[in-house]
Amino acid sequence: MISTIFVRPAPGDPRRGVLAAGGRTVPCALGRGRMHMPKREGDGATPVAAMRIVAGWFRADRMRRPQSALDLQPIGPRDGWCDAPADPNYNRPVRLPFAASHEKMLRDDRLYDVCLVLDWNLPPFARKRNGGSAIFLHVAKPGFPPTEGCIAVAPEAMRWLLPRIGPETVVRTMV
Repeated sequence: MISTIFVRPAPGDPRRGVLAAGGRTVPCALGRGRMHMPKREGDGATPVAAMRIVAGWFRADRMRRPQSALDLQPIGPRDGWCDAPADPNYNRPVRLPFAASHEKMLRDDRLYDVCLVLDWNLPPFARKRNGGSAIFLHVAKPGFPPTEGCIAVAPEAMRWLLPRIGPETVVRTMV
């Protein structure tokens, strides 16, 4: 089991990264706001932190449940993620329809075919209003354009990672 996934900015483009795990190195996309601290809601930055994988989703309509030690749940049409700092559900999963600002997890693109939730700004350790929400490890768009702050890898890299990681795996981002 891989205990730590290391993520660093790629030379020459701080919105692209290099993810190293289990003896492999793969390209990844990082936030449009680069990698930095402190992280704030809407800044597009990937936080510099050590984050555990606390939850995960997959598209059951597009694939079988991936083999993984993670408890992966199928994404449904009512799954969302609150990104409204003033809402009591800020940076938490919510059921749609939902009045406050949120992200729909069942996307038309393939980015959330597999979506792993990292414990950035989550209870019980901390949940700071405007501290940044929805920091995920998910599937990248072709060409690895920047994310809104997440870490995104190619589908093949995600398929390789899933059976090798679990809830004890730490994603360590560093500049």
